[in-house]
Amino acid sequence: MYKVTKKKVHGLLHPEIVGDKHWDKIINVFIITLIILNVIAVMIETIPSFHDDYNEQQFFRYFDLISVIIFTLEYVLRVWSSNQEEKYKHSIWGRLKYMLSPGALIDLMAILPFYLHAIIGFDLRVLRMLRLLRFFRLFRLTAYMKSAHMITNVFKKRINELALSLILVIFLIIIASSAIYFSEHLHPENKEKFISIPATIWWAVVTLTTTGYGDMYPMTTAGKIMAGIIMLTGVAFFALPAGIITAGFLEEFRKTRKQKENKCPHCGMLIEDDNHNNHEEDH
Repeated sequence: MYKVTKKKVHGLLHPEIVGDKHWDKIINVFIITLIILNVIAVMIETIPSFHDDYNEQQFFRYFDLISVIIFTLEYVLRVWSSNQEEKYKHSIWGRLKYMLSPGALIDLMAILPFYLHAIIGFDLRVLRMLRLLRFFRLFRLTAYMKSAHMITNVFKKRINELALSLILVIFLIIIASSAIYFSEHLHPENKEKFISIPATIWWAVVTLTTTGYGDMYPMTTAGKIMAGIIMLTGVAFFALPAGIITAGFLEEFRKTRKQKENKCPHCGMLIEDDNHNNHEEDH
């Protein structure tokens, strides 16, 4: 009975495991909704009229307490049933290993601020900010959804191209910062703004992303010419990651569509193109 209960609990809390999909979905949707409501509550609490009203404060306190109880219960059940998986098989070390996994740490961050305040009297202003960490639980829960799997696959397959484009962008930022620094740091009106290459990195990032806040801008002719070149180059370089990710998504969409086309309508199994006719005849 104990093992059966643990297995069922583990299956309900992990939608990727084959089980009662109906209850899996209900629990997942409930937790996601609760997380979103918690984030909204933190945002509403910052409105002065809500923040100063005693009755509203009491409502938010009770809502936070109920949320923490639910999140804590879920966390405890996840840790308790974690040794159902082979990699966490040991009753003690397996559970400790699970508690140090990224997913479990995200779950812990969702409830930790409440206990920090209760035990050591953490500053409430900091507590409100830390409560926003619950939003990160959405990344953990949505990781089991098909769309999230697709996003993960795209980044995994394109990691080398994305890393190369990031290196190129960093290289361009350093070159742009250096070029503008040497052009502008001697100008009377800019010598207090472009005081060093690291300080000029802010201008380079803002310019390359075509944001342009206007707090720092070149005044020399050479600086203006280089700024124009940097802006045009930035548009091309910053579009690289977007192009790589888009290409990855198109590839994943094609792959998913092909899998659907090659799926047997009778048994749901994937079949090879060569064996398609034979498989249909068997059914």
